[in-house]
Amino acid sequence: MSSFKPLPLATKISMPFWQALKEQSIQLQQCNSCDGWVFFPRNHCSHCLAHDLTWKPVSGDATLYTYTVARVPTMAEFKDESPQILAVVTLKEGVRMNTTLVGVQEKDIMVGMHLKPVFDQVDVKGNTLLRFTSVDSDLSVLEYQDPLANLARNSQGQVQVPITNLAALNALVTDEFSPWSEPLTVDQGLINGFADLSGDDYWIHTDPEKAAKESPFGTTIAHGSLVQVLQSRLPLTLPYEIVGFNTMVNYGSDRLRFPTPVPAGARIQSRARVKSVASTHKGLQLILEVHIHLVDNDRPSVINELVIFYR
Repeated sequence: MSSFKPLPLATKISMPFWQALKEQSIQLQQCNSCDGWVFFPRNHCSHCLAHDLTWKPVSGDATLYTYTVARVPTMAEFKDESPQILAVVTLKEGVRMNTTLVGVQEKDIMVGMHLKPVFDQVDVKGNTLLRFTSVDSDLSVLEYQDPLANLARNSQGQVQVPITNLAALNALVTDEFSPWSEPLTVDQGLINGFADLSGDDYWIHTDPEKAAKESPFGTTIAHGSLVQVLQSRLPLTLPYEIVGFNTMVNYGSDRLRFPTPVPAGARIQSRARVKSVASTHKGLQLILEVHIHLVDNDRPSVINELVIFYR
């Protein structure tokens, strides 16, 4: 399964359960007062209400309590799993959990059948879902399959992602930023030129002598909008190229902030990451989070969540 599908949200209470799955282990809470097993994760015992629970490993041995076959995908993102075998299983410890069955033929499914766990690694970070299969199956782990791995690359080494490949497009979403662009110096002449063009000639931008005396920055600073538009002079080295579309539209910014001023004469550089990808009625929406920094400054001067539509 690819990571474009919605995933459960790990909370402070449930985090040990999800962390254990990453390590291909199942952990449940057991009450230290009455020895009852508890699932779903919570702060109190569901049997005696005591607030004294301990996480303990369990085997995952289970039986099938009930199931249904969803022949129409529950969400469009699950089309590749159709039909889904949605199930409720009873673990040996007595707790029941919602899950899906994998690696088993529909004709072989019977209520009460014995099941074993399958650890489904859903993304490159190791996030894992708990599924179940027949005890006779050889399946125990579904390893993550990178949808970008076998795609072609262009002459610059960028992976070419077709606009129709939603799994690969969503695999572009990352917390990691691209390499830094080459730096650019924002001098007073550039600032003055933007002031003439925009009509914003406020002294904090255009009067170096007054700024030296009265500005809290001790010098003139660039307009935030100027630093934003200078992105076009800070070419990014992105690891991908989206292909197969007819038009690409800059739709604007989802969020735009100017956390740190850029003093006249400072050098700036940029980097970016794909924050999200979504299929909408307007086309494929990609949000590219672009950061512009002063060179050697960890705090951004511009944070621009740029919305791009491909059609």
